Amino acid sequence: MRLPFSAILALLAGYSKAIQPDAVRAYEAPLRELPWGKVNFLHTTDVHGWLAGHLQEPSFSADWGDYISFAHHLRAKADADGSDLLLVDTGDRIEGNGLYDGSDPKGKYYFDIFKNQDIDLMSIGNHELYKANSSIDELHQTVPNYKNSYIASNLDIIDPDRGTREPLAQRYRKFTTKNQKLRILSFGFLFDFTGNANNTFVQPIEEAIKEDWFREALSDKEVDLIVVIGHVGIRMTEYKVIYQAIRDAHWDTPIAFFGGHVHVRDYTTYDKSAVAIASGRYMETVGFLSIDGIEAGKTKSKVFPKFARRYIDKNLFSFHQHTGLNKTTFPTELGRNVSKAIAKARSTLKLNEKYGCAPAALFVNRAPYPSDNSIFSWLADHVLPAQIGKASRVRSKGKKTLIITNTGAMRFDIFEGPFTKDTEFLVSPFTSEFRYVPEIPVKVAARVLDLLNSKGPILEAMGSDGAALKEWMVVPPEQIGGIMAEQSGFAQTEEMRVSTGAQQVLGTSKKPDLKPGYTTKDDAGTDGDDTEHSRIDFYNVPNCIQATVGIKLPLDPNDDSTVDLVYNEFVESWIVLALQYLGLKTTVADTKPYMEGKTVTNLITDWIEEHWKCK
Repeated sequence: MRLPFSAILALLAGYSKAIQPDAVRAYEAPLRELPWGKVNFLHTTDVHGWLAGHLQEPSFSADWGDYISFAHHLRAKADADGSDLLLVDTGDRIEGNGLYDGSDPKGKYYFDIFKNQDIDLMSIGNHELYKANSSIDELHQTVPNYKNSYIASNLDIIDPDRGTREPLAQRYRKFTTKNQKLRILSFGFLFDFTGNANNTFVQPIEEAIKEDWFREALSDKEVDLIVVIGHVGIRMTEYKVIYQAIRDAHWDTPIAFFGGHVHVRDYTTYDKSAVAIASGRYMETVGFLSIDGIEAGKTKSKVFPKFARRYIDKNLFSFHQHTGLNKTTFPTELGRNVSKAIAKARSTLKLNEKYGCAPAALFVNRAPYPSDNSIFSWLADHVLPAQIGKASRVRSKGKKTLIITNTGAMRFDIFEGPFTKDTEFLVSPFTSEFRYVPEIPVKVAARVLDLLNSKGPILEAMGSDGAALKEWMVVPPEQIGGIMAEQSGFAQTEEMRVSTGAQQVLGTSKKPDLKPGYTTKDDAGTDGDDTEHSRIDFYNVPNCIQATVGIKLPLDPNDDSTVDLVYNEFVESWIVLALQYLGLKTTVADTKPYMEGKTVTNLITDWIEEHWKCK
């Protein structure tokens, strides 16, 4: 329900800016109330280190301390009215923000800040597994901090102290809620991820559900609610498999799925007693799911549960309204202390140090590619040619060069204004360096990008050895939802169908009084967002982009000369496969380091320091 304007004005009277000193003010906007039920959930996913909030975006400017205060007050509300509130986090808590990436070792301050939030159910994401040291951090820090909450249904790790392979955490959890006394059975899965370091083992979900422990967990019929959390897109095949396995054992027990990984707000219904919610990315969103019509001990009730959802914009205006508090009564002591700890860590890490000032905004998916406002056009037309042009093979030997990188290497937009040490981690936090294949025929190089960006039989042929290029691996995560939905057999929302097309616009609201922001359309309708916004255009981008030094695009397929093929190391296996498909006998052994120690992030920062001077 939307609050009357007079009520909004009354709330604004007690509103203050977010506690982080550099954060911008949230703005006034029409808000919908939270649809409380007997059991309620707050859901975060794909936080990626954004504990300080979005310092340049009003809608998401609250920090982790504010979220701690928010959860505290909602728990108190639940206790007062006899309902339950549970907090869920579904992984990818690291990589993508200077608060995590800017320290040595990574996460030096992050884990001690994060652990102050009381979370009831937690699972892992793929980003915790790319590097061996980050999975060990999970084992030594996050799992002990959330010993009773952490669930790892299909993940093992080699314990570095004992050298033995063990489950990262408990396979499932059974517990009873505080107030309603609901008996909950919960699982925590990761999608069928294969890019993990060799000290971890992700068991394919179709195999995990055949294990004795899974069948034993489901054999308990005295369960009122099954909660499946996971770093899994809610329309991915893996959740369809889990859902069917649960229904084979519990044909009518209510099920709540909490997903992640695809960085979108989404909600869908699997059946009348089973729903799933995804809650965005980067602490822009706190998902809210409620369930009514459910009672302890009545597992065979003929009344279907009632589910409802909201996607809460993470700012103090929303937080104050949903708690009925103001700038004086809202902050808790713990929340204030955590906000202070964030500010102190940011200061110690010098995250506000300026490298330059952006003259205009550049977008990942809010502008078409190519265009003047596309971050990929800027990268291909300016950054890559200028910085790769400084390589010794170009300067001293005059080598013609073709550069290819995947669009997923760019994770966030650049806004007009200061580009700081923090910004470089927001935009591209990855540590993959550059490699190259020397002197390949131009006539071959001319076909590589089209091959990497194509779909269908040509990629299937490339993937005969199991290393096929899968779009979701290389594009910005926001495009993953539609791709996964096409493959899963689950129904798609209209928004997802649009997002699977090439550069189609989602549309723009005709309400001039609303600020741009999320306007989610999911399987339950268009009223999921707690804040009303005008819509933002969304454009798909290709899997990969290319740039050149010493040779013009488009490459001439009849050119008999050669070119060095330089690429972001992350896409090496697919580059090699493409060259093999095109008739070369290239192997990984034929590749070499290029500008050793330099990453896409380094090239961006170096270019900005040289070209974007602050006035």
